[in-house]
Amino acid sequence: MTSPTAAPIRRSERVSVILDRLADGGTVDVGEVAAELGVSPATIRRDLALLDEQNLLTRTHGGAVARDVAYELPVRYRDSQSRAQKQAIARAALRTLPCGPYVVAVNGGTTTSEVARLLASRTELTVVTNALNIASVLVNRPRVKLVVTGGVARSNSYELVGPWAEGTVGRINIGTAFIGIDGISASGGLSTHDEVEAHINAVMIRRAGRVVVVADGSKVGRSLLAHVSAVSAIDELVTDASADRRELAAIAAHGVKVTLADAAGR
Repeated sequence: MTSPTAAPIRRSERVSVILDRLADGGTVDVGEVAAELGVSPATIRRDLALLDEQNLLTRTHGGAVARDVAYELPVRYRDSQSRAQKQAIARAALRTLPCGPYVVAVNGGTTTSEVARLLASRTELTVVTNALNIASVLVNRPRVKLVVTGGVARSNSYELVGPWAEGTVGRINIGTAFIGIDGISASGGLSTHDEVEAHINAVMIRRAGRVVVVADGSKVGRSLLAHVSAVSAIDELVTDASADRRELAAIAAHGVKVTLADAAGR
């Protein structure tokens, strides 16, 4: 049990544990998860009810089972996962960004959100994004010019997608694009869960003079449904030390600079 002074476990953290359990074993037990997290069974049952409503699992007596289809965890639940690694990746990714007037593009994702928080302190910068959560980080920064695409919002990623978004990005000259991705491998290239989201990411990559993929180690070696681009279309991959070293070597063989960031941002 947690002590009376312990910080409460946030719902996003509880949901991450639940969905990780489902991915590993296919089932979760209310009592076991409640004991592990130091919360009441009623709290876990409410979490399961919420996830059931979002079609992320199926409730059973005393727990839940995974659905037959693979799910994309909504960004509001992914935000707390591997936070230190994502912050280190963002710091490393921005080290080579030039000073002075410059245009960058940032797509949606939890690692790119950390990039956006660092961009907020810059001046003479224009930031193009199709992500509503990233726009909210930058909108009150008067020294950063913010350009938000139109499009249809995806609730899982907070990204604006479709022809309106692609049309806006397709008319902008981008210096550097910071791209968050769900999977990257030497053979499968960059990939994501949603084919419409893949289209806007591909347009952003094509319009950029330099492309930097920011992805924690769990994304390296994965190949998902929707192809975005070949790895040869990017200039640099910034990830962390948990990434598979053989896969990183294979990616580097395609001419991609591979940068590993640690928790201290070195």
